[in-house]
Amino acid sequence: MPAISVEDSRKAAAEFEREQKRRDAERRKEEAAREKERAKRKKLVTKAQEALDTARREHEARSETLIAERAAIEKRIEAEDARWENEREELKDALRRARE
Repeated sequence: MPAISVEDSRKAAAEFEREQKRRDAERRKEEAAREKERAKRKKLVTKAQEALDTARREHEARSETLIAERAAIEKRIEAEDARWENEREELKDALRRARE
């Protein structure tokens, strides 16, 4: 087995140190990229949730308005039905009197 010189040992140690620093830098770079992607995704999720919440509130407001309008229309229909029933009875009475 050949002997390893001190200089070769130092070179190998320096190369090992450089490679370790390069791997550490690469790992930090990858982690930074992952963190950036997580932040981007979180921002998109927040924006989408806000859009959904806004749309839900608008829908609920429209629905409440339509329900109120429907109730008013149903009340008008009932009033018209009652008015018609009274008019119909009066006209039937008039017709019956005219036939007598």
